[in-house]
Amino acid sequence: MSKNAGMSAMTRAFVVLGLLLGVILVPTQNSAQAAPQFNVIGFYHGTYDSGHIAFVREANPWFTQAAAQNNFSYTASNNWDLLNNISPQQYQVVMFLDDQPASGSQRAGFQRYMENGGGFFGWHVSAFTQNASQWPWYHNTFLGSGNFRNNTWFPTAATLQTDNRTHPATKRLPATFRSSVSEWYSWNGGLRNNPNITVLASVHPSSFPLGTDPNQSWYSGDYPIMWTNKNFKMVYANFGHNSVNGSGQSTSSTFASADQNNFIIDSLLWLGGGTIPPPDPPGPIPPNQWFSVVNKNSSKCVDARSAGTANGTAIQQYACNSSLAQGYQFQATDGGYVRINNRGNAAQVIDVSNVSSADNALLHLWAYGGGNNQQWQPVAEDGGYFHFVSRHSGKCLTVPNSSTADSVQLVQLTCNGSAAQSFRLTQQA
Repeated sequence: MSKNAGMSAMTRAFVVLGLLLGVILVPTQNSAQAAPQFNVIGFYHGTYDSGHIAFVREANPWFTQAAAQNNFSYTASNNWDLLNNISPQQYQVVMFLDDQPASGSQRAGFQRYMENGGGFFGWHVSAFTQNASQWPWYHNTFLGSGNFRNNTWFPTAATLQTDNRTHPATKRLPATFRSSVSEWYSWNGGLRNNPNITVLASVHPSSFPLGTDPNQSWYSGDYPIMWTNKNFKMVYANFGHNSVNGSGQSTSSTFASADQNNFIIDSLLWLGGGTIPPPDPPGPIPPNQWFSVVNKNSSKCVDARSAGTANGTAIQQYACNSSLAQGYQFQATDGGYVRINNRGNAAQVIDVSNVSSADNALLHLWAYGGGNNQQWQPVAEDGGYFHFVSRHSGKCLTVPNSSTADSVQLVQLTCNGSAAQSFRLTQQA
């Protein structure tokens, strides 16, 4: 037998074994390759709802490739009975792609797995129930979501806000980001009021109305999308429903958002005990683009009060809304400094009032005249943030007293490295 024929026989053996076990095995491609950091198993059915089926068909190949790129192993299985005796030593992460355990033995095995330190990533419909009392540990204690309340329709992308920037799974996320297309669920479980739940991201107000059917759209409110339970090693994310055409063919991709993909990979690396890559350092600020400027401490945006453009208009922080009043352009002057133009009138810039060099001097708009009190040095920080140093005073653009309130006027203050002096740029349309 030739060497090639022997390899072919081995491959066939993997396939036959996989079919017998109801498992798609991903054999090692190179015997010299480093052992995987951890093992992931994704459970699915792939038989109900065309949007869920389209997601599963896309997800299994995507995770196979992601595993190879990030040095973990991925096994896809439609044999949910493997949960009966699963252990964290076998698989460090379990994913539910399009369902949840149905039998008592599957549920007991999964609960035992989680209580013994296993990791979990749940997708979209894996949390769906209209009768949480049938498995209260999972829906109420573990997920915290309780019963399904309603959903948006048709599937659409959303702008999400990152509510927690310190969790390992969110460190590469910007303050706001565009999701991939999905159908979005809301819940009766009171996630924000649950002391065990940390909401990682939610629907940003700029997404409203969310949905294309007026009778199944969200027009306002608080809608958590990604969260974790501090008592378990788990992450739930409410995406994983592709848009499909009349023939059931997928017309969208759950993996179309680079930011969302970073979150997925970083979640798995955290859950599995792998090495999470550091955030990319920010590059030079493109001078011809407009940005929302989001404070790290408050998650609110630098804003021209009442959308004013006149000299003396207060520069404040306010809930982000992507308006012209919250659009800023960083146009180079010289020596590494920039003027920060307001989008409402690009001739107006952020200016330190009265050419002051004192702490707590107020910031406002003023027509650009080349003054040093109208120029700022962007200084890159970790995680894609900047602080901005006045050319005139050497002090930093600051939200005073680390306030999180709307309408607080910004000031300059001695640079101290606090989150109140740290800002992230989000490109406006």
